[in-house]
Amino acid sequence: MEKLLNRDEKGNPCSSNAKAYKESMETIGMAGVVSEESGVGKSAEGISSGQRCQSGDALAEWRSSEQVENGITSTSPPYWDTDDEDDGGPKPSELYGKYTWKIEKFSQITKRELRSNAFEVGGYKWYILIYPQGCDVCNHLSLFLCVANHDKLLPGWSHFAQFTIAVVNKDPKKSKYSDTLHRFWKKEHDWGWKKFMELSKVYDGFVDASDNLIIKAQVQVIREKSDRPFRCLDCQYRRELVRVYLTNVEQICRRFVEERRSKLGKLIEDKARWSSFFAFWREIDQNSRRRMSREKTDVILKVVVKHFFIEKEVTSTLVMDSLYSGLRALEGQTKCKKARVKSLDGEEMPAPIIRVEKDMFVLVDDVLLLLERAAIEPLPPKEEKGPQNRTKDGNSGEDFNKDSIERDERRLTELGRRTLEIFVLAHIFRYCVLLNTHGLGL
Repeated sequence: MEKLLNRDEKGNPCSSNAKAYKESMETIGMAGVVSEESGVGKSAEGISSGQRCQSGDALAEWRSSEQVENGITSTSPPYWDTDDEDDGGPKPSELYGKYTWKIEKFSQITKRELRSNAFEVGGYKWYILIYPQGCDVCNHLSLFLCVANHDKLLPGWSHFAQFTIAVVNKDPKKSKYSDTLHRFWKKEHDWGWKKFMELSKVYDGFVDASDNLIIKAQVQVIREKSDRPFRCLDCQYRRELVRVYLTNVEQICRRFVEERRSKLGKLIEDKARWSSFFAFWREIDQNSRRRMSREKTDVILKVVVKHFFIEKEVTSTLVMDSLYSGLRALEGQTKCKKARVKSLDGEEMPAPIIRVEKDMFVLVDDVLLLLERAAIEPLPPKEEKGPQNRTKDGNSGEDFNKDSIERDERRLTELGRRTLEIFVLAHIFRYCVLLNTHGLGL
């Protein structure tokens, strides 16, 4: 049976100023707002694509198994901590589960492969598959998560899941973890790592005095949505992943916002193009401007999901969670107009660029003013720390406590909110120009 690794994924303007408007949109990058991200390449080591975003060997990530077992109550805002789903379907916490497998007399095993007992998560049956001497590789322990009874499932079945497999060390901070995101189906019903860890290291604290090897799995079945950002992860599992991938998620959000801001800044600096658009916008009557400064939320959010959710990219679920909580924050600010978002240092964040009215995104001010503001408004300061091994006693990395959890979650919410704002502003700017240059009389 061949084990699977991560593999490759497989109208004309009529206005006299139309050329200038088209060039303006191309300069700011609005015409490419729905472009696809590049595919994910193969990894000979079986390391998930999201992990490769880290530098060096940071991806052999060591985390405390004690942290996996114990949740910390968060004091963050309700829009982050809630686990609700508007459509009444199962919550992420109901689709999440853990399993521990103790392999006795590990050093005496002569079989090529071993299977754990089946366990259920998210309504599906799973098992862990281990190759003690490696699967098609030498000197490595191979580990996979598999769908049980896959040959008996109905045609067309598909289980989309994020999972973590760990080999536990007697020193919890040295336990070996790897995460990935995968859609299980008929031809890819097992997924994992051929080179999970070197065999020479297995007896360095991983096999206990009684010759037992303990393997743990965390499985999160994903209820993806194509129409809007969605809550992906059980809150406890999310906190663990945030400690590892916060920098990656921040890079994704910041890169998008900074690219749009940079292109917008260049457009404004081009006096001829900016003056042309300025004159065009001012010629439109006030009622038309108001109608053009809004768009249905479902129209934009579908594009947001298409742009940011990339299968097999392990950080995609955290990005969706960030955008989800950012959207909830915008909705909350609309309902409580006097509420102002606090930054990480307690200062008030800039006023929102958009508000949510029923099923519409609405610009809070004139589009010209908001475009100028977006070009110069700073993002929250960068998170300078790399991935953290946050332990309760603070012996490694930063203290694993409520304050650090809340700080990380607030940061992701702020980034999600700002990313959505720029996305919506870009979308409305693009289409308000297209509608008018196509002579639709708005």
